[in-house]
Amino acid sequence: MSFAEQFRDSGPAWLTGARRAAMDHFIATGFPTKKNEDWHFTSPAAIAEVDWLPLRDASGQVQPDDLAQFTLGLDAPRLVFVNGRYASGLSSLSGLPARVRVLDLAGHWNDAAAENWLTKIATPTRDAFTALNTAFAVDGAIVHVPADTVVEMPIHLLYVTDSEAAKGATHPRTLIVADRHSVVTVIESYVTLGDATYFTNAVTEIEVADGAKVDHYRIERESERAYHVGTTEVRQGRDSRYHSFSFATGGALARVNLYTVLGGEGGETLMHGLYMLDGTQHIDHQTRIEHAAPHCASREVYKGIMDDASHGVFNGKVYVQPEAQKTDGKQTNNNVLLSETAQADTKPQLEIFADDVKCTHGATVGRLDEVALFYLRSRGIDLEQARTLLTYAFAADVLERIDQPDVRKALEALTLERFVGGGAELVAAA
Repeated sequence: MSFAEQFRDSGPAWLTGARRAAMDHFIATGFPTKKNEDWHFTSPAAIAEVDWLPLRDASGQVQPDDLAQFTLGLDAPRLVFVNGRYASGLSSLSGLPARVRVLDLAGHWNDAAAENWLTKIATPTRDAFTALNTAFAVDGAIVHVPADTVVEMPIHLLYVTDSEAAKGATHPRTLIVADRHSVVTVIESYVTLGDATYFTNAVTEIEVADGAKVDHYRIERESERAYHVGTTEVRQGRDSRYHSFSFATGGALARVNLYTVLGGEGGETLMHGLYMLDGTQHIDHQTRIEHAAPHCASREVYKGIMDDASHGVFNGKVYVQPEAQKTDGKQTNNNVLLSETAQADTKPQLEIFADDVKCTHGATVGRLDEVALFYLRSRGIDLEQARTLLTYAFAADVLERIDQPDVRKALEALTLERFVGGGAELVAAA
């Protein structure tokens, strides 16, 4: 308990209270089990059974060239964290509008934005992993965009784990606040420089005020021996727009939670995602869109590609409160299995308590189209290249929904690198 006691009373008064509530909640409830409906297809036992230690500060041992593979080719403002701690020498915020504030959390726990919003959107007692993050968070990022401000360039928050992170844990905390009628794009990346076994437990809180627009790209490329739990909580105001894209390819076990509340009339939520697995990887996406006000719209499309003995999970819920009349919600999850031993579990859900709504949901799990494969082979394309083309076409459908051209191009390249290998030239030509 010495590690817990170290953090229990650290930080300003508001944070101390949150840490205590979080630790008390975790002690009382413990880790979830598969008896919990939301964890029915995913066991966190592999995380719970390890005595994780805090990672050392290794920012001085990482060079800018080490990060080139993770910058997505973007010349953008960037805040870099190594082993969960801010690395000022690797970060650059040039090009931001003067009033936009991008801060490291460790040096700004007393900032007004931190006190006003942190732990208010993702509460300390939300769940076990959010409680652990609240209790043990030492650093992270604050992005605060003032009213009527448009940030033209994406802001990249890059969380890096070094190659010597064995049995270490980090609990990054991110806060994004977009004030009235502001516009911002934030990229949140979790990457590694090695193949160690470690645990990342991240929580992100996003406030989208009236008329604001936030594009949020979350990229999970952890070590394939690592464990990752990431929770994003969003609160939306009147006429706001929140667009999320989740790109997940890393981790022995990864769990990505995304929850948003449409709390103001006329709001819009777009959730898109692509997860690609091989080996024995297990990636679980949990989403919840809560329509709490009338005349709101939501669109959700997630796609999964599973190879070898991997296991992909999607559990999505659209919840419509009684006062949320004129809701327009659509939810889709499609999965492709590339081997006989790959698995997919999908559970799209609607809970509707209003009587004037338009909501649909659906899911598919299948193999590559044999007819399409035969057609491509009849045109002189060998079997491997034909599978490459069809797999990429399946993924490209959701990648095309990315509004930022540079981000879309970068994620398309990562998709090619992940699954198609030598077929990249063929796909590019097609």
